[in-house]
Amino acid sequence: MEKTDKARMVGINHIALEVDDVDAALNFYGEIFELKLRGRGPGMAFVDMGDQFINFSQQRSQAPDRLRHFGLVVDDRQRVRKALRRLGAEILPGRGLDFIDPWGNHVQVVQYRDVQFTKAEHVLRGMGLAGLDKTPAAFQELAEKGMTPD
Repeated sequence: MEKTDKARMVGINHIALEVDDVDAALNFYGEIFELKLRGRGPGMAFVDMGDQFINFSQQRSQAPDRLRHFGLVVDDRQRVRKALRRLGAEILPGRGLDFIDPWGNHVQVVQYRDVQFTKAEHVLRGMGLAGLDKTPAAFQELAEKGMTPD
């Protein structure tokens, strides 16, 4: 790839979600996902996602927005769907799995094997997820970008 004078995006370190109550957010998300608390501060909590994290921030700077969303990659989307149904969460119609959390945050859930997003094997191993595979379509997307193992 040709060098330019512009910086290149490498990935996302974290996402901050606005919630009304940090403890309630930890309880809600803890009913859906295995959570490992990274740390707490006044009005905030940090939850690990391997080499990334989510920051639950107890403040609203604007009204909830159903169009703005983030995509969360999981190992088992069906388990997420079952947990959301059990909680009575608002699951949006469509062929994927999108939901609105109790604070109006729109979350799109995708399965690791179906997307080009990739974690290094040592990070997956550290997360207890070694051996997650990719579908042929996801592997092809990576191959077209020269991002497959040799």
